[in-house]
Amino acid sequence: QVQLVESGGGLVQAGGSLRLSCAASGRTFSMYAMGWFRQAPGKEREFVAAINWGDGSTSYADSVKDRFTISRDNAKNTVYLQMNGLKPEDPAVYYCAAGRERRTLAAGQGDYWGQGTQVTVSS
Repeated sequence: QVQLVESGGGLVQAGGSLRLSCAASGRTFSMYAMGWFRQAPGKEREFVAAINWGDGSTSYADSVKDRFTISRDNAKNTVYLQMNGLKPEDPAVYYCAAGRERRTLAAGQGDYWGQGTQVTVSS
């Protein structure tokens, strides 16, 4: 099993920034990619970004490209999501996920999921 714990959510003004963190523990050798998803009230969960552990290659949803950056710290088994230029459409519960490859995560196929962290944007 892999355990994922998110942190860093909170309230920020529109145009502001937040950095989310996701720390992985347990059988981390079984995962090859990590990513972020989000779910707003009344909406389906959607893919945000993913990164492969090995080569650091990334995938992004079009809605966040050029505003959000995903990165990883292999030594700490931690992945980050730097969110800049937050918009009114960005508020949601953000979930961390681990899987086999960034493209499968982008397709919504995560093997392990965190509990989520709330991001709120004020106008």
